[in-house]
Amino acid sequence: MDQRIIELTGLTKKYGQFTAVDHLTLSISKGEIFGLLGPNGAGKSTTILMMLGLTEPTSGVVKVCGKDPVRQPVEVKRKVGYLPDSVGFYDDYSGLENLIYTAQLNGINRTRAADLAESLLKRVGLSHDAHKKAGTYSRGMRQRLGLADVLIKRPEVIILDEPTLGIDPEGIVELLTLIRELSKEQGITILLSSHHLHQVQEVCDRIGLFVKGKLLAEGNITALAQQLFSHQPYSIEASVVFPDSNGMAKQKLTDTISRIEGVLSVELDDNKYRIGCSRNVAPAIARSITAQGADLMHLHNVEYGLSDIYHHYFKETATP
Repeated sequence: MDQRIIELTGLTKKYGQFTAVDHLTLSISKGEIFGLLGPNGAGKSTTILMMLGLTEPTSGVVKVCGKDPVRQPVEVKRKVGYLPDSVGFYDDYSGLENLIYTAQLNGINRTRAADLAESLLKRVGLSHDAHKKAGTYSRGMRQRLGLADVLIKRPEVIILDEPTLGIDPEGIVELLTLIRELSKEQGITILLSSHHLHQVQEVCDRIGLFVKGKLLAEGNITALAQQLFSHQPYSIEASVVFPDSNGMAKQKLTDTISRIEGVLSVELDDNKYRIGCSRNVAPAIARSITAQGADLMHLHNVEYGLSDIYHHYFKETATP
């Protein structure tokens, strides 16, 4: 049975006349990695603050693990781990000492806290740095220590706000791998807020596109592409070399392809065609190109990616 861990209904947050979050309705299931994707200022962090009970909604309802963060903030904080984009630690304490301190604040006795802290430092790849002062840690090390700090209270939900900001590429790969493992192996529900398309696409089960305080669409990449590009479900890319640089030849071929039954749009960038179609008409396109005396270098169906989806929505909602 699908167990809803996070439920937001009509969630709205206004600051005077400015609406930071606008009637957001969203459900996230147990063990799911959900990516909240949007540009800076889209309202992602404000949404997270309301989920944590750190700011009250203007209207709407928030439920996290069945609890209301406004009326039951302590209960929510017991069940939710939060990793912000910049993690604060006691710099004069070692990584191990920081984790033990957090564990004790959460009611874990010191002996158990030490064992758990050492285990988590190993899990996040910081065993060899356990006794170094946190003030000497690199940005990536602090983020990994932050994840261990979140995990030490055994949360049901982890909220990550731009967790890879300032981390080197290798560190990003390691952190995303760990996030996947936590979800799949331990059934932890993870909400990942980011504006990095590739990282969200790499790790998330579902994605919500957030622009100007509104959730414009949500689903996995396949579902989002079907929603967005239902008018032209096929996209075909063809690379063509013309026998000469005559612009008339290019225009003639463009017109010919446009007249093929099933072709909905044709875009030419240098010698590369991007053709939107209602069905797969690749054979007819190939015949048209060769019939015009041009060389067909390659032709293939293009799958819509998160970049296509996101930039389309952002373009549609951007202020001119």
